[in-house]
Amino acid sequence: MSNQWMNAQVELVCDSHSSLGEGPLWDRRYGRLYWVDIYGHKIHSFDPRQPGRYETIEAGPFVSSIVPRASGGFAVTLEDGFYGYDPEARTLVPIASVEADLSGNRFNDGKCDPSGRYIAGTMSRTDEPARGSLYSLGSDGTVNKLLGAVGCSNGLAWSADGKTMYYVDSSRPEISAFDYDASSGQISGRRAAAAIPAEDSTPDGMTIDAEGMLWLAHWRGWKVTRWDPSTGTKLGEIPVPVERVTSVAFGGERLDELYITTASIDVAPEQAADQPHAGGLFRVKAGVRGTAPFSFSG
Repeated sequence: MSNQWMNAQVELVCDSHSSLGEGPLWDRRYGRLYWVDIYGHKIHSFDPRQPGRYETIEAGPFVSSIVPRASGGFAVTLEDGFYGYDPEARTLVPIASVEADLSGNRFNDGKCDPSGRYIAGTMSRTDEPARGSLYSLGSDGTVNKLLGAVGCSNGLAWSADGKTMYYVDSSRPEISAFDYDASSGQISGRRAAAAIPAEDSTPDGMTIDAEGMLWLAHWRGWKVTRWDPSTGTKLGEIPVPVERVTSVAFGGERLDELYITTASIDVAPEQAADQPHAGGLFRVKAGVRGTAPFSFSG
């Protein structure tokens, strides 16, 4: 592995000290980077034209992902389902309730597919194994279950032709690939696109670049890595000055800046001095361009 990114300059852009920073989203409509603090129940936003500043909005319980909505505003996942979010009025409107019969579960990561479905997964709040599932929200508000027995639902990405969905269940040491039916939104043919070695720690959030390579955050791994899903090869890594690296997204006008979210939860006092900016939002010039996020069509 030749690692051209080892000396990349990772920049702290917002020292937000999020408990569990997650779900970065570059929104071209506003020229802003949005991300959530799941345990802080907050949505943050950062305007690169105002360096060092960020805005915080109090959101619902365990807000875990945020996506653009074609009809305006955003859609988000909270603890118990999908909601529409109006950033001007700062109001939440329920779209669909999920797992009402499973107390103790919550949503985690989520993104939209190329057809505008909102794909998001759940997990146990107390880390009970295989208690989560992966769901698809259609434009008509219908929810379909795509996958069960999920440990910790995390990163999502789609190939350029939309025929492959990449997925991370953090309880499995791999990036999974599925055949993706764009017309129905169904998945099939699960296989490992990349095996994640134990020394790389736990796979977490993920994005895809314009070359079709996957960028993966590593929980307790102090880094972000880049993978070729066609060969399963690790192409390089970027060190991050925080142990709990949670997710990644490309942003900026040219989509050539990689934003990195992190967490401060469970950082022991004796470790805090080594990572004073845990929970912050970071940025790095990755040398490649990313892909724009898809919007929820509902």
